[in-house]
Amino acid sequence: MHDYEIFIEEINPCGGEKHSQKTLIEAEAASPEAYVKENGRYPILETTTTDKGDVVIVTGDNQGTFVRYTFTE
Repeated sequence: MHDYEIFIEEINPCGGEKHSQKTLIEAEAASPEAYVKENGRYPILETTTTDKGDVVIVTGDNQGTFVRYTFTE
């Protein structure tokens, strides 16, 4: 298990990124993908890694609502 700081942005089609709901939490998980599969509402659409080594996972409902998770170890 790894300890992560997770920045969660919930983006809806009406407000866009400017009006996204942002939350910062700490959690323990086997991997970022395992955390999102267990706790997320939507299926994973994309997984990327930033230059700093953070893992970014985007989930969504394919109708304009997205949730972006940024994991920092």
